[in-house]
Amino acid sequence: MERILAHTFLLTGLPIMSKFAVILPAAGKSSRFRDPHYKKPFAPLENRAVWLHSAERFLNRDDVKQLILVIAAEDREEFQAKFAANTAVLGIEVVTGGEHRTDSVARALARVRPDVDCIAVHDAARPCLANEWIDQVFAAAEKTGAAMLAIPVRGTLKRVQGGVIAETVDRRDLWEAQTPQVFRRQLLLDAYAQRGDFAATDDAQLVERLGHPVTIVEGSPINLKVTTKEDLRFAQQALRALPKPKILGPVHPFADDDLWR
Repeated sequence: MERILAHTFLLTGLPIMSKFAVILPAAGKSSRFRDPHYKKPFAPLENRAVWLHSAERFLNRDDVKQLILVIAAEDREEFQAKFAANTAVLGIEVVTGGEHRTDSVARALARVRPDVDCIAVHDAARPCLANEWIDQVFAAAEKTGAAMLAIPVRGTLKRVQGGVIAETVDRRDLWEAQTPQVFRRQLLLDAYAQRGDFAATDDAQLVERLGHPVTIVEGSPINLKVTTKEDLRFAQQALRALPKPKILGPVHPFADDDLWR
């Protein structure tokens, strides 16, 4: 295969573009969001659901060949009523998730196309993503096999026990994980195959357990995850601060429809 790819490069003079699949987990309970009407990925943000903002960051990329959204079984009926047309027009596959995040990602992995080279996992509730950051983390994953966005911890950290400070934690070399987290296809499949009962908090942690290094690409505080309703207000401002992507066609054909009443 490597000889074939090298021969193709010599004939065309162009590098071979890796094919990416993107998994958007949106099957969580949203317990901290505390909204009686919406879970956080489906809450309205600038006239579109949060998850649609996340999805559209990848939909117009030539290197993204598949996008899979994972939702909870309890949300499927309402999701279909509101977003079935969107997913059909945009070519987004919808998968029912499991009890835990890793269970949900595992179900999406089973649907990834066999011709895909790399897999990116991005929080559906992390809508403020710039194309430049995607370019950088995709390129790093192509080079090293595993890469993720993260930002250095800037605040002073305290370990608390019983309501009082037990110690001040040295923040040097501490980074806050973000997404996308991007891996070569087989590496991520192997990591999930060997997870057993391990309760991983993100996908990189499973890859780390295999002994494979995960490259850090510095992201931005703008790339925030919507966890509470207050975060929506910050996300609204962050979206306006991002450079506008070049859209070839209508990303969300129902952007002007009132889907929220």
